[in-house]
Amino acid sequence: MPRPLRICEPELTYHCYSRCIELRNILSPDFVKEMAIESINMALEKYSFELVHMEFVENHFHIVIKTLKKDHSISKIMQFIKARITEKYNRMHGRTGTLWNERFKCKIVEHSEDPVDYLLWLLWYIAYNPVRKRVIRDPRESAYGTIRVYLEEEYKPRIKVTLHQYFVDLGNSFSERVKRFLDYEDQYRRHLASL
Repeated sequence: MPRPLRICEPELTYHCYSRCIELRNILSPDFVKEMAIESINMALEKYSFELVHMEFVENHFHIVIKTLKKDHSISKIMQFIKARITEKYNRMHGRTGTLWNERFKCKIVEHSEDPVDYLLWLLWYIAYNPVRKRVIRDPRESAYGTIRVYLEEEYKPRIKVTLHQYFVDLGNSFSERVKRFLDYEDQYRRHLASL
């Protein structure tokens, strides 16, 4: 049975994730995460999109992207990012072949029942990924995640992150937005505690 066609439209927010081949911990070393960040930066230069959030764990990564132009589809953007990571990794290790288990998965935020709640919850879900994996104790400790962009007005990540409009709409000032955004973290922590 053929796989369904992916919806590739501009002005949509995509939560994408991709798992490493055989679920191996290929993304674990910091130098691989650095290659991934470099690959995403290359994509930001080549394609018109906004990086909203990202996080890496040992065997997969999450990235939230808002597409801007029809000819710069989520498929082209993600294919480029994954290919550049693979290319860099293979060159460094003298290997060939893919690093990825399957084509990337994605969900369109705006197609959810409540897009605002979904996105704000999703940002914390992604940020807590390395916490759930027991890599770090707090998402703010992540050297390769971008949650601090949403918490610290002066924070400068190594990659350009664009605050999503749903976050911006939380208040008239950055501190007001953070205060409301932290309510979503509290909800997420309660959810984790109930598991």
